[in-house]
Amino acid sequence: MKLKVAIQMDHVSTIDIDGDSTFVLGLEAERRGYEVWHYTPPELIFRDRKVMARAQPMKLRREKGNHFTLGAAQMVDLATLDVVLLRQDPPFDMSYITTTHLLEHIHPKTLVVNDPAAVRNAPEKLYVTHFDNVMPPTLITADQRALREFRDEHKDIILKPLYGNGGAGVFRVRPDDENFASLLEMFSQRSREPLIAQRYLPEVRQGDKRIILIDGKPVGVINRVPAEGEARSNMHVGGKAVKETLTRRDREICEIIGPELAQLGMIFVGIDVIGDYLTEINVTSPTGAQQLKRFGGADTAAALWDRIEAIRGIV
Repeated sequence: MKLKVAIQMDHVSTIDIDGDSTFVLGLEAERRGYEVWHYTPPELIFRDRKVMARAQPMKLRREKGNHFTLGAAQMVDLATLDVVLLRQDPPFDMSYITTTHLLEHIHPKTLVVNDPAAVRNAPEKLYVTHFDNVMPPTLITADQRALREFRDEHKDIILKPLYGNGGAGVFRVRPDDENFASLLEMFSQRSREPLIAQRYLPEVRQGDKRIILIDGKPVGVINRVPAEGEARSNMHVGGKAVKETLTRRDREICEIIGPELAQLGMIFVGIDVIGDYLTEINVTSPTGAQQLKRFGGADTAAALWDRIEAIRGIV
């Protein structure tokens, strides 16, 4: 049985074929003979209790500057497909949330990866708060007095937007930093959303590990080492991916969170671990698949499609 698959993503023309996980998921789908469709979130349509997408058949190839071909757009009833991959990048805003509401109408008859209701209920920096003994000291609030008290207690902290991504808007605030008040003013003027503050973890200089889990089980890990003079390890801002192995603590964290991830239909997840602490659970469009395979680790794309085939009853 050949699956019919749609990938809801940022436009394929914008992706980095050397680093993007969605790219290799699409390549593996094509290698298996699946029928693959492409559409972007604005092309998702709800009409007369049907969830449609103005989608295009897609072919991918590993050729820089010539990595895709899209066919003519067609109105596709997503309920007629086998799988929809929910793969657009954050920010986790109302546009993103709306797509999860719409995709709920077709899931699980059409398997949406990850489960759209679960994704909506699990923003990366908030979902981690539901687990004991995994987080560094953390504060989530819009109350500036509470933020100042947290900084007074922990001295060296990380301050970041609650729904940001890719390292954007992340600041390290040292004890003698005179810009703290200005940062709080800037954040409050830009948004009413709470901020997240965490105790700075010096272990980040050795890297911020990305562990990939499929159906709640770890399949591999890479380490992302910050650039010189940079507190952020995200590869978007110069972090360097290096080979890594799972530690006992890494496996312990996965054992704590893995069963719930699987139960909620979080089939493809990437978690971030600094030292002994879990800082984020990425369920929207986790990355790291290409880097993991490049370092001789698991073929995440193959493992994910194997699991999807098992769920769909394909032997």
